[in-house]
Amino acid sequence: MKYLITGISGFVGGHYLEYLALKRPGVKIVGIDLSRPDTSFLNKSFREKIKFHKGSLLDKKLITNVIKKTKPDYIINLASYSSVAYSWRHPAECFVNNTNIFLNLAEAVRNSKSKAKILSVGSSEEYGIVAPANIPLTEKSGLNPANPYAIARVAQENLSKIYSDGYRMPVICTRSFNHIGPRQKDIFVVSSFAKQIAEGKLLGRKKIICGNLGIIRDFIDVRDVVRSYDLLLRKGKPGEAYNVCSGEGHKLSEILAMLQKKAGTKLPVQIDRDLIRPVDNPEIVGSCKKLKRHVAFRKEYTLSRSLEDMLAHWEKRMR
Repeated sequence: MKYLITGISGFVGGHYLEYLALKRPGVKIVGIDLSRPDTSFLNKSFREKIKFHKGSLLDKKLITNVIKKTKPDYIINLASYSSVAYSWRHPAECFVNNTNIFLNLAEAVRNSKSKAKILSVGSSEEYGIVAPANIPLTEKSGLNPANPYAIARVAQENLSKIYSDGYRMPVICTRSFNHIGPRQKDIFVVSSFAKQIAEGKLLGRKKIICGNLGIIRDFIDVRDVVRSYDLLLRKGKPGEAYNVCSGEGHKLSEILAMLQKKAGTKLPVQIDRDLIRPVDNPEIVGSCKKLKRHVAFRKEYTLSRSLEDMLAHWEKRMR
């Protein structure tokens, strides 16, 4: 069995490799990314099963050649600009990148007559601004993207459905809610909190800089995310979209308070207006009933465990 993972060097890609090494050690891995992945946390025998190709999915020739030569059974598309804040600063670049990399991938699979099953990873941002009466969000909820990143994700999902329905290619879509977990970059809010608190505890930082603490989000551990992705690749229904979420909503102020309590800190908070998005959804909470029903998904990581592991990661780096 062979996996092709695009964006293999990212946060989710690293955790997916860790999951496969633990649960499916006999598989072979092909990876594509702009930089070589850090595989130091994997055992040597599994690292040797990873064939890495450096490059961009905007390079049609590269992705076509990789698929023809490697003949993957499963493809998971993690390659994207995943920051909403970045998309506000670079809307055209984000849209072109995130839609065209999927289009190039789908075309390479179609033209090579590959039978590979594809997981097209999307985002809860596709739902846009939602009234409290419509929470929790289900897969039948309407899509109303409210930022450049979300518009690109909706376009990607629509393209996925075209290839699934029109070309009979086995493409499954996710609408993935906010990921958290160890090794996440500090450009994402919870990891930024954890890093700043660790700096306060170990390096003498005096305050925490943050944006809007009143918004509510559905946070799911990345280790549960990658397990759900593998279940979807194996058991998900082509042409369908699935929420990947915890089903629980938490205010950012609550998350920050939990982290401070776990670290034993009481750092004052300073709001930075530059960290507040031009348009932001006050509440995004999903329903994972469909994911549970179709692939028997059950999350294994509590929010408390995720936050503890994130703090431990940053404290270890600082020590």
